Amino acid sequence: MAEYNVRILRSGDQALTAEFGNEISPRINDRVHALEMKIREIGVPGVTELVPTFRSLLISYDPSVTSYEQMKAAVEQLAKDLDIGQAKESRTLLIPCCYGSHFGPDLADMERHTGLSREEIIAIHSGTDYRVYMLGFLPGFVYLGGLDERIAMPRLSTPRVRIPKGSVGIGGNQTGVYPLDSPGGWRLIGSTPVDFYDPGREEPVLCRAGDFIRFYPITSADYYDIHRMAAQGKWKPEVKVI
Repeated sequence: MAEYNVRILRSGDQALTAEFGNEISPRINDRVHALEMKIREIGVPGVTELVPTFRSLLISYDPSVTSYEQMKAAVEQLAKDLDIGQAKESRTLLIPCCYGSHFGPDLADMERHTGLSREEIIAIHSGTDYRVYMLGFLPGFVYLGGLDERIAMPRLSTPRVRIPKGSVGIGGNQTGVYPLDSPGGWRLIGSTPVDFYDPGREEPVLCRAGDFIRFYPITSADYYDIHRMAAQGKWKPEVKVI
């Protein structure tokens, strides 16, 4: 059994938060997902929604079915009995990315900042399986951990007013994908033709917290081919399940 170190916090009158630490780490994130899986398996009465984050799990409940005290006691007991070795299936989504040119306007700055060539930056960025720690900020925006410190970059001092949908960026020691046009301050290194959020799909958000993502380089011609096929429903990213 994993060590017991959960902290329960009241979150309004219909939710509580189970907090496992104060840092971003795979060990803590594993405990978050282990608790989420345990609650789903047990079917704790009254639970209406589970939202995992880097280091905590938000548990919403129906106050007409259960109380804060009852839910707190149930969550504390489940947290004591967690077995993070019994992990759920691990999915890795293979995501195409067109690096550089107008898709990645900050690559030149990254070369100067890191001392690495464009080819080296692309090879490093596309050579890692990134953990989806959580989703937030926008529907389908993935916060990915595991970025190589050699290509970590500070955020822009002045954020852009509009970042195009599909842009792949780096902010500090994280990387991620903008699922919609939006403002943002991350450094843009490329773009993917894959929709991370599509309200018309059966599952609008492409991936889940706890998944992994690996980017692979494509040409601009590949980008537009995939974009066209995806719009016609003829292309989906490859998913490896372990």
